[in-house]
Amino acid sequence: MKKTWDVLIYDTTLRDGTQGEQINFSAEEKLRIALRLDDMGFHYIEGGWPGSNPKDVRFFELAKTAPFRHARLTAFGSTRKAHTRPEDCPNLQALLNAQTPAVAIFGKTWDLHVIQILEVAPDENLAMIRDSVAYLKSQDKEVVYDAEHFFDGYKKNPAYARKTLETALAAGADLIVLCDTNGGTLPHEITTVIQEVSGLIPLRQMGIHAHNDGGVAVANSLAAVHAGVKMVQGTINGFGERCGNADLIPIMANLQLKMKKRCLTDEALQHLTNLSNYMSDIANVPPLNARPFVGRSAFAHKGGVHVSAVVKNSAAYEHIRPELVGNQQRVLVSDLAGKSNIEYKARQLGVDLGLDKATSKKIVREIKKMEDRGYQFDAAEGSLSLLIKKQTGEFVEPFNLESYHVLIAKRGNEPPLAQASIKISVGDEQEVTAAEGNGPINALDNALRKALTKFYPQIDAMHLVDFKVRIVEGSEGTAALVKVLIDTRDEDEVWSTIGVSENVIEASWHALVDSVQYKLSKDRLNNNHRKEKR
Repeated sequence: MKKTWDVLIYDTTLRDGTQGEQINFSAEEKLRIALRLDDMGFHYIEGGWPGSNPKDVRFFELAKTAPFRHARLTAFGSTRKAHTRPEDCPNLQALLNAQTPAVAIFGKTWDLHVIQILEVAPDENLAMIRDSVAYLKSQDKEVVYDAEHFFDGYKKNPAYARKTLETALAAGADLIVLCDTNGGTLPHEITTVIQEVSGLIPLRQMGIHAHNDGGVAVANSLAAVHAGVKMVQGTINGFGERCGNADLIPIMANLQLKMKKRCLTDEALQHLTNLSNYMSDIANVPPLNARPFVGRSAFAHKGGVHVSAVVKNSAAYEHIRPELVGNQQRVLVSDLAGKSNIEYKARQLGVDLGLDKATSKKIVREIKKMEDRGYQFDAAEGSLSLLIKKQTGEFVEPFNLESYHVLIAKRGNEPPLAQASIKISVGDEQEVTAAEGNGPINALDNALRKALTKFYPQIDAMHLVDFKVRIVEGSEGTAALVKVLIDTRDEDEVWSTIGVSENVIEASWHALVDSVQYKLSKDRLNNNHRKEKR
């Protein structure tokens, strides 16, 4: 393994990542994540600290029968307790009981921690490092030694920090990882220190573990690799304590695509976007649109000048081809849009704008006018799709609203009751119905669906994903203009629609209608395509 890859990837999401706020995985979820990382070809997967909690103990029990094909599963722990023999130390015994091929232990490098936190003599700390590494090596384990707080310790007392590294190496550590535990070191300092200690530790046995408190964990990791280290530790999506750990997603993409350092197969790299989204889903943390390489906005273009350029040559505004990391180019439409944006979106929708540029300009004018009234089409591509189709005559109204009524009743301490009645027409037929809901919007949604199902049973496949209300401009207080954004999904995709009004129910109605119309419009288009193929 160490000869095949230029850089070894060591994932610590299942241990360090779970120390982040609101990040928590069950033992079963940890196993699923570990197997997913193994499928990607990660070299080391740190499963947790088996001596610290029952969940990690159970994870390692589950992992004993799991089919890891690529990664070396690693159990994490500390050096032996002070004044305790290794064979009598519960921490080390828990590591052995995990029965993993590799173990990682951390030891104190900064004399501040040795004296004030551990409250042991510096020589005893060196003995704890030496004895722990040697004992684990005697048990046929690959030992990764994490030099905790190394960079801070080196700045304060370089002689002692160096001595801790020499002790771990002499005891047989396979890899020694320099940790920027407080996350305050800068890239140029990382490079300088690595160069200074490379005479003690061969670079092929050195790794980096960076935290993001200074916002440079990824940069520090890349700087360390540039200086020659072999291993990079980090977490998926940068999950971790305080400001998080180094994010392995941009690290791996930069290593492979920019620095030409092989760390994964090219095929695995194409799954980075899916991996990032998978981890966000299982952690129940919304994905960041602006996440480098894999975020939804990473290759999204909004300005008309930018779109005009990327249509001709994507390299004009994209540093890599998005498909290399499993992402895709997106063009957004807003009041900053030009006709290039509209023509791009029309091609995506399969709408023919013809050779006459007047249609594109007309759509641009309409979008700018509506965005001035509070609409936001870069966040509501479903509504944008309908607008383009309506302006080009491609859209057929599936139904018309005749009227709706919404009633909210509140009695004493009982929860309020919402009722909505609606009258629609489809062709020459009319339908009148009513429904209840836990709020006025829910009641209106239920009534609309109930009225339409007779004509369009496929709307039963639609499900609300998210509902957001935003004030466009707040100077009018509760009478302010509001916009309502709705995310809806079916078995094929998720789409967003928008409505704007001084009345939140009316704004919601427009967003709901757009959502239904988008679903029916795309189903009609798909049916036409299937007929053409036949």
